[in-house]
Amino acid sequence: MALTAYQTQFKRRMKRAIRLRAKADQKARRYTKLLSDAIGAAEDAAMQMNALNQIYGVDVSTYTLLTQALHADSGQEVLEDHLAQSTPGEEEVLFNQVPDGNGGQELPANPLFGEVVAGTPIIAPAPVAMAVAPEKDAAPVAARETETLD
Repeated sequence: MALTAYQTQFKRRMKRAIRLRAKADQKARRYTKLLSDAIGAAEDAAMQMNALNQIYGVDVSTYTLLTQALHADSGQEVLEDHLAQSTPGEEEVLFNQVPDGNGGQELPANPLFGEVVAGTPIIAPAPVAMAVAPEKDAAPVAARETETLD
């Protein structure tokens, strides 16, 4: 059975949305792993700073404010746990037959779906500038420019 324009439009829009979701998931996984690794590196640096503080009898901060906050919130463990609980592509989408809506006709183009909206854009009218009348006893502009303060 052939798909109507409405159903084809849905299929095209859904495929694009799934691709965007997959790209976002891929980036989130990559950045989560990078952040987790950075927190681990900060913990290694903190251990070295702590050892130096003890050996030399100084008191140098072991963490930066940001890495301290991430460490205090068990950041690395939480991130690793989220990554372990989720796998890429786990949200599989099965295409169901979409009911034929809108009489089978495509919906208007929508920029949300990356579609170019054809036609003349509607532009609100520009506000009308109000003319300002000069004061009755004001000197002409040329005369005002030549005046000097003594």
